Amino acid sequence: MPIYESESLVLKSHNLAEADRIVVFFTREHGVVRGVAKGAKRLNSRFGSMLEPFSIVNLDYFEKEDRDLVSIRNVDLVRSFFAEASDPAVLQSYAYIADLLIAFAPPHDANENLYRMIKACVESGGSSPVELAAIRLYFELWLLRLAGFLPNWSVCDECRQPFASGESANVKADFHLLCERCRKVRSHTVLSAADLETFATALKLSPRAFIEFAADRSAELAAVSAVLKRIIANVIGREVVGENSFALHF
Repeated sequence: MPIYESESLVLKSHNLAEADRIVVFFTREHGVVRGVAKGAKRLNSRFGSMLEPFSIVNLDYFEKEDRDLVSIRNVDLVRSFFAEASDPAVLQSYAYIADLLIAFAPPHDANENLYRMIKACVESGGSSPVELAAIRLYFELWLLRLAGFLPNWSVCDECRQPFASGESANVKADFHLLCERCRKVRSHTVLSAADLETFATALKLSPRAFIEFAADRSAELAAVSAVLKRIIANVIGREVVGENSFALHF
C-alpha cells in the first residue's frame, strides 16, 4: 500500500459509525482526498482538534487499491483557524469555498497553484462583510482561471479592442463581453467600468492586497461575483446558491 505525505487544508468532515470520521482534505500534491480518521470522535483521540475545518496540517495517509477512501495515519497541525471560524460569517464564507472546491476539483487531481491560492485566501485575515465578499470573488475568479474557464474580459469579444477608460460592457450569453460600440441590444447584465476594474485588479493582486483595494467596492464585488457564479454553475451543471446558505447541493 503506497503511503503519501502532503501539506493539506482540512475542508470538512462528518461522522462515520460510532467513533470514526470521514475527512475531506485539499492536499498540495494530490488534490482533493477523502479519508477515514479511525477513533477521531473519541475524547482521547490522537487527532485531537487537528481535523477542524480550515486547519492547515501535514497529512500522512495510505491508499488501498479500488478504495475511494484513504486511511489517515497521522496529522500534524501547522496552523489552526479555529478562532477565525468561530465567527459565523467567516465560517459561512469558508464553507462556501470548501463546498465549491469539492464540486469543482476532481479527486486526486494535483494542482499546486490552486492549493496555494486557496491557502492565501484562508490566510488573508478578512472578517468584515466587504472583506469576505472580496475573498469569495477572488476565489471564484481564480478557480475559473486555473481551470481554464475564465473568459477574457480585457477586450470586446466582437471587435477585439480593449475597453476604453470609463466604458461599460454587456455580458453575452456565453459570458464574453461586448463593448458599447459593438452591442446591438443592451443586455440585462451590464458590467460598469468600475466592475471591470475590480475584476482586472483581482487578477493582479494577492488576496490580502485585493481586500485592501476593494474596501469601498461592495457593489462592484457583488456585480462581478454574480456573473462568476453563473459561469461556475454552467461548468458544474448545478446552481450556485451562494455563501449564506451552504446550498450548493452536492
